[in-house]
Amino acid sequence: MNGHFHEDEILGKAFDATLMRRLLRFLTPYRALFTVCVLLTIVIAGIQLAIPYFSKIAIDSFMTLPRSIVELDAAPADGEPIDLGNGRYLVETQAVPSELRRDWETAGILSDDRYLWIESGSSDAEVVARHAEAFTPVPGGWIAAEEDLRGLPTRDVERLRGSAIAGIVRLAGLFAVVLLTRFVFTILQVYLLQYTGQRVMYDMRRELFAHVLRLPLRFFDRNPVGRLVTRVTNDVAAINEMFTSMLVNLFRDAFLILGILIVMFGLEWRLALVIFALFPIIVFAAWQFRNRVRAAYREVRRQIARLNAYLQESISGMRIIQVFVQEAKANARFAEINQAKYVAQMRQMLTFAVFRPLMSFLSSFAIALVIWYGGFNVLRGSLSLGALTAFIQYARMLFEPVLNLSEGYNVLQAAMASSERIFRLLDEKEEDAGGGERLPSPSGRIEFRNVWFAYNDEDWVLRDVSFVAEPGKHVAIVGPTGSGKTTIIRILLRMYPIQKGQILLDGVPIERLDLAELRSRMAVVLQDVFLFSGDIMDNIKLRSDIPEEQAIEAARFVNADFVEELPDGYHTEVKERGVTLSVGERQLLSFARAVAFDPTVLVLDEATASIDSHTEALIQRSLHRIMEGRTSIVIAHRLSTIREADTIIVLHKGELVESGTHAELLSLDGLYAALHSLQFAEDGV
Repeated sequence: MNGHFHEDEILGKAFDATLMRRLLRFLTPYRALFTVCVLLTIVIAGIQLAIPYFSKIAIDSFMTLPRSIVELDAAPADGEPIDLGNGRYLVETQAVPSELRRDWETAGILSDDRYLWIESGSSDAEVVARHAEAFTPVPGGWIAAEEDLRGLPTRDVERLRGSAIAGIVRLAGLFAVVLLTRFVFTILQVYLLQYTGQRVMYDMRRELFAHVLRLPLRFFDRNPVGRLVTRVTNDVAAINEMFTSMLVNLFRDAFLILGILIVMFGLEWRLALVIFALFPIIVFAAWQFRNRVRAAYREVRRQIARLNAYLQESISGMRIIQVFVQEAKANARFAEINQAKYVAQMRQMLTFAVFRPLMSFLSSFAIALVIWYGGFNVLRGSLSLGALTAFIQYARMLFEPVLNLSEGYNVLQAAMASSERIFRLLDEKEEDAGGGERLPSPSGRIEFRNVWFAYNDEDWVLRDVSFVAEPGKHVAIVGPTGSGKTTIIRILLRMYPIQKGQILLDGVPIERLDLAELRSRMAVVLQDVFLFSGDIMDNIKLRSDIPEEQAIEAARFVNADFVEELPDGYHTEVKERGVTLSVGERQLLSFARAVAFDPTVLVLDEATASIDSHTEALIQRSLHRIMEGRTSIVIAHRLSTIREADTIIVLHKGELVESGTHAELLSLDGLYAALHSLQFAEDGV
């Protein structure tokens, strides 16, 4: 069982271009939708970039008083200066270049106070007349400092700041439109992205399952069911997560990081360099996180594989565990595996528990640097308060995409590992469909010519086996366990290719026949009957286009009368693997299934070995009618069931040692006679 873990531990590269190209094949039919998702993501990221800038505009253009006083020898060229006399000029602060403001602040000639200028002759002059004590006359009008305006009635302040209030209202309206646009675009992007991801998963699972259906039986001999189920479910889901949560967001995060850096350097390049100085620490932390989480992820995968394998094995073998009173031992073993899984999971969680707070600390530290250095520049006048506010928001925003990219590495790595496992499965060679020939009117003549077969290398299971089953004849195959009886059925149905010799159906080598044509001519009844979920009718028809009347007639033909006594008759639900039905009832349904398909060749592989005498008697009464007109090959341990066979073939260690009728073989006093004597002696006959 431990050998099954290796494939589940595959981690592969974080990015494999070959695998990605193969994955993108599934995305190709939806490339238009995916492109729209990417464009919507970039637009949403652009809106997100614009949001902090709204704060800057609101603070600098509307909330802060627009003018300051600078002392110069001559009127400045910028800032719409108003000469206050004595070398003092009232300037529009935002209209002065930041470098020039910095020089003025450094020289100590720019005042810290902000002023509101009211032009003489304007409608606001009425407010000035009522509150003359709060205003200072200057050429062309009046000015008032921020502290002077605080003493005025609210109504008058609103009148004086009417243009600023109107600007804030317009800005708020635009902000609301931007938020609504982001809301609508986000809904559309999430829906289209999830729709695309679900379609990709749908197509991938269809292709995987269709491929699995065409794989040869030897593939299933070496691959456990749980692993194949994981390929079609968990591994496909991991790839979907890459498409929906990582690949598209990669464009968003890269765009955001680039956009934030551009805006930061545009606002104040010195302050941006302060933030940028932290990047080596961030990159180092992300690198360490990647390496540690990779090792933790590998261990978690290994422990999950162990846990799943043990659970599957234990639940499947629950009867044996309970019969041999091994519950305590099984529980102790499970506790040991579960503890190892717990420890591995906690190590992974610890990695995340350290990384996330570290990123949060670095983010807070960066904001503290912004407040310290940026606040100093605000006081000096080289940076506006609105720009500092926007800078703080951008600094906070910068760490989110960096964190997403770091954690996206795990998603990408898991997807690459899953895709490697999926493409390993898809690269498995499918079952040979044959030469495509069809039989116009098959009679059912089967011939084995010097057939040699081995499952592994030259460990021969069948050795130079030759026999003929004539149309409509009943051929029985007997022999000790391991003599190759069931193998004959498998190679007849071309579940495994033979190494030497030929098998012919109506004179045509079976490898030249279309595989579906070959198997449609045969019906097989096995000792271990498999029933699917659904109702009894579905299990007789196998969801084919056989009319219900034909299926009911087949059930009556094999004496499966118990079905009509069930509460819902033929539409009675069949539980998992038919556990609510007895072994005999399941066997009768398998006979009904075979009859309903009206085969040319009927194969019975120990079909009556596990049923009671009463049910066997019911079946024996129907077997003559079932096999009438059909070539029948019967494998049986109970020699009493094959006495009337036209030919009995006796196998021993893969070789055909005897052949003839029941009476002829008894008269030979060979292996068949010995088996007959031994069996009837055990039965007390």
